[in-house]
Amino acid sequence: MTTPIEEKFKHRDLNWLSFNKRVLQEAEDKRNPVYERLKFLAIFSSNLDEYYRVRVSQLRQIKKIKKSLRKKLALKPSKKVKQIIAEVKEHQQLFGHIFHNQILPELQENSINLIEETHYSTSQKIEAEKYFNLQIAKNIEPQLIDFESDKKAFLENNTIYLFVSFRDSNLAGLVNIPVDKNGRFFNFSNEDDEYYITFIDDILRLQMHQIFPDKKIAGIYQVKMSRDAELYIDDQFEGVLAEKIYESLQQRTDGQPTRLLYDAEMPKSLQKKLRKHLGLGKIDMMPGGKYHNFSDFFSFPDPTNNKDLFYEELPPIAHAHLEKSTDFFSTIKEKDQLVHYPYMSFSYVEKFVEQAATDKQVTEIKISLYRVADESKLTSSILKALKNNKKVTVFVEAKARFDEENNIHWGKKFEEKGAEVIYSFPKIKVHSKILLITRQEEDEISHYAYIGTGNFNSETSKIYCDHALFTAHKKLTKELNRVFKVLQGELIVPRTKNLLVSPFNTRQAFTNMILREIDHAEAGREAKITAKMNSLEDKEIIDLLYRASSKGVQIRLLVRGFTCLIPGVKNLSENIYMTSIIDRYLEHGRIYIFHNDGEEELFFGSADWMNRNLDRRIEVLAPVYDPEIAQEFKDILNIQLQDNVKARVQDHKEKNKYVKQKKNQEKIRSQYEIYSYLKSKNEAEV
Repeated sequence: MTTPIEEKFKHRDLNWLSFNKRVLQEAEDKRNPVYERLKFLAIFSSNLDEYYRVRVSQLRQIKKIKKSLRKKLALKPSKKVKQIIAEVKEHQQLFGHIFHNQILPELQENSINLIEETHYSTSQKIEAEKYFNLQIAKNIEPQLIDFESDKKAFLENNTIYLFVSFRDSNLAGLVNIPVDKNGRFFNFSNEDDEYYITFIDDILRLQMHQIFPDKKIAGIYQVKMSRDAELYIDDQFEGVLAEKIYESLQQRTDGQPTRLLYDAEMPKSLQKKLRKHLGLGKIDMMPGGKYHNFSDFFSFPDPTNNKDLFYEELPPIAHAHLEKSTDFFSTIKEKDQLVHYPYMSFSYVEKFVEQAATDKQVTEIKISLYRVADESKLTSSILKALKNNKKVTVFVEAKARFDEENNIHWGKKFEEKGAEVIYSFPKIKVHSKILLITRQEEDEISHYAYIGTGNFNSETSKIYCDHALFTAHKKLTKELNRVFKVLQGELIVPRTKNLLVSPFNTRQAFTNMILREIDHAEAGREAKITAKMNSLEDKEIIDLLYRASSKGVQIRLLVRGFTCLIPGVKNLSENIYMTSIIDRYLEHGRIYIFHNDGEEELFFGSADWMNRNLDRRIEVLAPVYDPEIAQEFKDILNIQLQDNVKARVQDHKEKNKYVKQKKNQEKIRSQYEIYSYLKSKNEAEV
């Protein structure tokens, strides 16, 4: 029996919603401290905003291509958008329930009261009015909407507004809610050991009579528009097909609306008026609660300083060798060094580059930057290297989604100081996380490399689970130098026998390794594949995994985000088991292990099993040759595969059920177990 094609692959955009539901589960999980649950609501909200800006935008744009081409491609964007909206509405209802019925009461139990303007005391009203006059009034830009006029109001992307209806009028008001460095919340003075916090939105509501003094206010409703950031057709389509789609969309308007989130309390007649005024369709309208932009809860104030409201602090683990090293070059030359974030400090990378910047024997530094942090020790060290006349080559990804401006700013700054700065190529991104330092040592030139799964960013390293290798392995550093020569335009193809480098040899290498496991299975030998990644979308790889499963290869997958593969289906994927972990940190590492009849091969690096990572991005994955480091990778991965606290089973039902704890099995919360494992291991080695 074969499985129909439509059942072989999950739709990536629908399955992504399943991933975001797992984030919502963390907000609902009472095992998490209340402020952390509030942050998960913020993450859920932020994720959904980006999803609408990018993925829903793409579906909406595809709808505009010629029907004949849509039919040929079997694209049904309207159907998918309707499915998305239905599921998002369910999620929004759960979101509201968690916030109002669980989190707010728990905050109140801890003397923290988030109050609306209707509950301000007399003294709070006076305090709110004073704050409005001093801080808010100068930052608002009220405007009037005339429903009978051809002049349309323009709502900025992801900016929240208060939409004000007036009695007996064809006019309405629109007031932006300013969010500055002070955030979106205001702390009232304490009263009887109770703390009171309010949205500045509510202070605005209270003062609306000042903003529109000659109008009789009928209602005030919050609205927010999401607009497409850019058309990301290349994420899904390529080559001639992509060009045809682009040709069909030449008339598209930049910043097309993809969603108007509005307060569900707004009367239907008013919804209709606003929708028509903004030129939106019914499908663009998404009902929500009284407040939008929950991503602002990342900065929700804690007036109590109560540590119990947050995760317990986990101080960075001292690396057994790098922590005490006074010379990173000799330490790395002696033995490869592996670091894990956020369990360990990003300072090891910063110290490595800092030492290179001042070391007289260092002649050259090459680095790829995908998401450049604001001014940091790393960027300062790069500037110091230039000041010390080191040759510096910086590859800046100019099209890292939503980070373009900051990346280009730093690219120009490095260029002004004498660095060779190379920006991304048309239609290809550089997503690899690589660094290469060249050093003149006696009569030979030595190379030192850093290959990672995460960005060179000290802030994100505190919340993203990533791995990185410092190595002086001659074969690896030689090949990494070739990768940089490709980026510099000196080579067209990097010849690599060890590194997997997309878009050159990664797909073929993974294909060969999966086929090899199939050969082992067919010969009656043990055959296994274990892989961890962020997303699994590439249909060629998925088809190979299905084929391997049918031949008896045991496949264990750990996928944090969305997946198009359907595990556990008879005659298709019954030998594939998949889980996903969402916890305090964001799982971001990619690790691939092929059993190979006992001669295991292990790779880690920047590439997921996605079409774009295999074919349209510069990615680097490194083999692990050091037996001790390979064992460390396997130990960490095994801990995650045994997680029975924060792991969810991924199957065709998409219910996100937590992995069941087996009888007599201890609770295994992998991120905390990994912390304990690394702490114990490094302390023992010291």
